[in-house]
Amino acid sequence: MNLAAILRRHRWVALLSVLLLAPVLVASTHAPVRAVMQEPQAGYSVRDLEWMDPERGRAVPVKLFWPDAARSGKVPLVVFSHGIGSARDGYTYLGHYWARHGIASIHVQHVGSDRALWQGNPLTLVSRFQQAAGEAEAVARVRDQRFALDQVLAGEWGTHVDRARIVAAGHSYGANTTLMSAGARVVREGKAIDLRDPRFSAAIVISAPPFYGDDDFRPILSGITIPTLHVTTADDIIRIPGFGSGVDDRLKVFEAIGGAHKVLAVYRHGTHNVFTDHRYFDSREVSEQVKQATEALSLAFIDTAYGQSTAELARWQSGHRALLARYDAR
Repeated sequence: MNLAAILRRHRWVALLSVLLLAPVLVASTHAPVRAVMQEPQAGYSVRDLEWMDPERGRAVPVKLFWPDAARSGKVPLVVFSHGIGSARDGYTYLGHYWARHGIASIHVQHVGSDRALWQGNPLTLVSRFQQAAGEAEAVARVRDQRFALDQVLAGEWGTHVDRARIVAAGHSYGANTTLMSAGARVVREGKAIDLRDPRFSAAIVISAPPFYGDDDFRPILSGITIPTLHVTTADDIIRIPGFGSGVDDRLKVFEAIGGAHKVLAVYRHGTHNVFTDHRYFDSREVSEQVKQATEALSLAFIDTAYGQSTAELARWQSGHRALLARYDAR
């Protein structure tokens, strides 16, 4: 069984999710081929950058959140990967929050599995998503992450990035991309697929999909030894006939991950898409609570992952106890 087979059920899970979102996501995401500076924010700037990887002939659009704190010192950097059918502007609440707290982030758009999937003949929508969830695109997404990081470090921003504090992050399909960048190792037909990027020293995986086709995830994920944060909800369940993925899958991923430091937060409420910028199926109260809690948790995790006291995580847990169905810090 190849990597495409491993991702097949995740494909169907993600497909149901995005099919439900079709009326919202149908807008085009074509961007001008230039840098676009957005309205200045207090304490940071935001810009859209249209990059091209010449080696692959593949566009890699990104959204960069750059804190003013970088002017006087080096800052951590998060490289964020979106879910299938989304784009670089699908999780901007995290970028704004991190930038306000002195953390840079670059949100990568994966052109083979982004919002453009919604364009074209509706009758071929399923086949487009099938292709987007296949092996070639799964690998290309990891290379998109790597290329974006290359560009940041080699460009004008590189001297202001703390290279000891670079975090891979993503939601849904983006969480799978992040796991591969963090060191997930799949062996198929005697051949190892190993795309680990050693520059990432921590990872944030939100609604991480399982590796279907394997009963035991430990051989795949035990090699991930960097600190990891896992975030999901008790209602993070999506079904279509014959396939499904729910919170139990996220827990299996968490348990299989190696490393001495890993954190799991399971919220009581919130659908699979509660972690995106838009509110689809969740109440305004649930959406705001989950996003605000995730922002604060990500910050506490990053601080702890890089040597700060675990007291921040303990305070976060205490302050969000009513939201949590489960919390596990090891």
